[in-house]
Amino acid sequence: MPALTRCTTGSKFRVFKKEKSQITQRRKCLVGTVNGDSSHGIPQLCVRMNTLQYIRTQLEVLEKRTVIQLRNSNATNANHFADGTGKKFELSRSAFVECIQLLCEATAYKVVFHELSHVLWDGLYVGEVSSSRIEPFLQELEQYLEIISSTVHDRVRTRVITDVMKASFDGFLMVLLAGGPARAFTLQDSEIIEEDFKFLTDMFWSNGDGLPTDLIDKYSTTVKDVLSLFHIDSASLVEQFRSLSFDSHGSSAKSRLPMPPTTGQWNSTEPNTVLRVLCYRSDETAAKFLKKAYNLPKKL
Repeated sequence: MPALTRCTTGSKFRVFKKEKSQITQRRKCLVGTVNGDSSHGIPQLCVRMNTLQYIRTQLEVLEKRTVIQLRNSNATNANHFADGTGKKFELSRSAFVECIQLLCEATAYKVVFHELSHVLWDGLYVGEVSSSRIEPFLQELEQYLEIISSTVHDRVRTRVITDVMKASFDGFLMVLLAGGPARAFTLQDSEIIEEDFKFLTDMFWSNGDGLPTDLIDKYSTTVKDVLSLFHIDSASLVEQFRSLSFDSHGSSAKSRLPMPPTTGQWNSTEPNTVLRVLCYRSDETAAKFLKKAYNLPKKL
């Protein structure tokens, strides 16, 4: 994650101009990497999921056949195996389940953090928030969701799309809380950010044809909780941060505020999360507090 910095009104525009050429260069490098990575592309990973699922299904068939054969034989442990008390293929079954889960997760995070890095990490909310919104990310994400939906076996499809959703939510929070000095948010930007997140969740709901609403609600709880901080003015955020620091460190936090460690467990009552919202708040109140408390720089 980029080191924490502070920003003042207007600073994001200067940083954006400075870093724009670097972002373009990274984007070119990324495209070249993706195009040359055909053996580990998203369609190929989807086929591997299908292969594992097929073997898993055939294992179930083999198990049933084995039970039938043992029932018709005079094997010593036939009844013990056939009545369900034997271990059968438990280790093999659990190994395939774990492999499929890991492959789903790896595919999801590859889509969001590698294939779509140029529109998420390098694009979303860089510079002016109102002119760098989430639509480009959603357009390209939709293409990958179509590939996954049309390729992956129906018994695995919900799992991998759920993992893509979780990775998208993680990426969205990373942009907001660890996006580097190219990003800065005003209090008014909170409405735009909240609307963009709704667009993101709506994509996975897909007018009722996608993931169940309870599943989307379950994994969007953390993002919604963090987004509540973006609606709070800087002075109140400073007081909230002081209070949380005092609760964590006691009286020692009164004289000198300790720098809260980055846990990655984002939530509205976690000091590091609140501090990061302040770091990306584009106003003088937040900037003065960060300079006085931690002497944070304005750029990396």
